[in-house]
Amino acid sequence: MSLESVPPKYAQLVQTLRRRIEAGDYPPGTLLPSENQLIQEFSVSRPTVVAALRVLREQGWIESQQGKGRFVRGRPAMASIEQKRPGQAYLTTPEADTTGDVVEVSAVTAPNRVGVLLDVQPKSKVFVRRRLIVRNAEPTELVSLWLPLDLSGGTDLTSDEPLRQGLREHLQARKGVRFDHIVEQITARMPSADEAKQLAMPPNVPLLAVFGAVRDASGRPLAVVEVLLPADRHELEDAYPIT
Repeated sequence: MSLESVPPKYAQLVQTLRRRIEAGDYPPGTLLPSENQLIQEFSVSRPTVVAALRVLREQGWIESQQGKGRFVRGRPAMASIEQKRPGQAYLTTPEADTTGDVVEVSAVTAPNRVGVLLDVQPKSKVFVRRRLIVRNAEPTELVSLWLPLDLSGGTDLTSDEPLRQGLREHLQARKGVRFDHIVEQITARMPSADEAKQLAMPPNVPLLAVFGAVRDASGRPLAVVEVLLPADRHELEDAYPIT
């Protein structure tokens, strides 16, 4: 579950409780304040507290014991692994922080996979903003942001200048949408001739194609981030708790 750049109340509570656990205010093995105590202290609703406690439990900061309450486990080992999955990274990092060029800004017919992920009718027009990322003077990634046409209007996404804020932050400010989570898919395929040329790929090298379907809290599709990575230059690593 992602936390918004302007956090909702449950996310603010998650952050506060994490800080207290890390500071030793709630040492490992001690009982966390009850739901009623948290409601009174932070002047929030019960659903807000329940949502925050669920996130802390899922992330490994606390554990529940039937009939006893919620106990502090401490900072989980996974929290020390600083990582951003590809889709998340390109949504939150300002474009101006990476070297690259905007190579396409247009309304196009949605490719099949993008159309399915955006839940639009076949052959519908969608907006695409595509950037070629360059690192150490070598093209390394081709990143496309796909949006329904109504979400691109009135934004700076139609400009060929790099944004000085993250895509999520920009769309939230301009269109009032709130990204809640990403469903990520990774496939491998051979590049098209244009993709191989743009990414300066040698023959017979496949692409890793990462599709991040961005959704709001209700599950409604808002955007798709497509990241194309030459397989000879990238390695995808993930880490997750065993439950």
